[in-house]
Amino acid sequence: MGTPETSREPCPDRILDDIGGAFAMGAVGGTAFHFLKGIYNSPKGERFIGGTQAVRMNAPRTGGGFAVWGGLFSTFDCTMVYLRQKEDPWNSIIAGAATGGFLQMRQGLGPASRSALFGGVLLALIEGAGIMLNKVLSNQTMPPMEEGLPNMAGMPGMPPMPGQAPSMEEMSQPSSSSSWFGGLFGGGKKQEETSSGSKTQVLESFDAPSPPTFEFK
Repeated sequence: MGTPETSREPCPDRILDDIGGAFAMGAVGGTAFHFLKGIYNSPKGERFIGGTQAVRMNAPRTGGGFAVWGGLFSTFDCTMVYLRQKEDPWNSIIAGAATGGFLQMRQGLGPASRSALFGGVLLALIEGAGIMLNKVLSNQTMPPMEEGLPNMAGMPGMPPMPGQAPSMEEMSQPSSSSSWFGGLFGGGKKQEETSSGSKTQVLESFDAPSPPTFEFK
């Protein structure tokens, strides 16, 4: 399973990809938020129209703000990848802090510093949650270790392994063919082996009795 850094687009294409994704997310979320807000603030009987007007005026602006944030974040992220020559969560954390500070530069040094700190902490939490989720999923997808079956060859009732000589107990036991012939021509008794091969049962034959005689004494 790839990490969030290795599963993203390469750096030149990453900026456009993040701009489009951020704009779509901001537009969809802004549409839902401003529609509900317009319905709540509109008078009775004009709620639906007020909601659609609020969406038309504010949703594109919300999507544009998200797109600006996504574009700046990807630009700083690609810059850190170029400077550090490696992909790791520190690039995203530094890029989040730089984006937050850059967007608040017009407000002064204090607000820009607080915004940079907030952006760095937020990206650190997001990256940490992603790493923990990847570890949990990787542990769940690992197949369990299969235990080897015990060697049952040589035990009563089990066939020997290829290339292994039969045991003395197996040699002393009569074969199935000899027992069948003995029961057919033995005249009276039939031995039948059980599945375990350790015990025999003697079954009486089902021969018909001799015919009665009619001698008069």
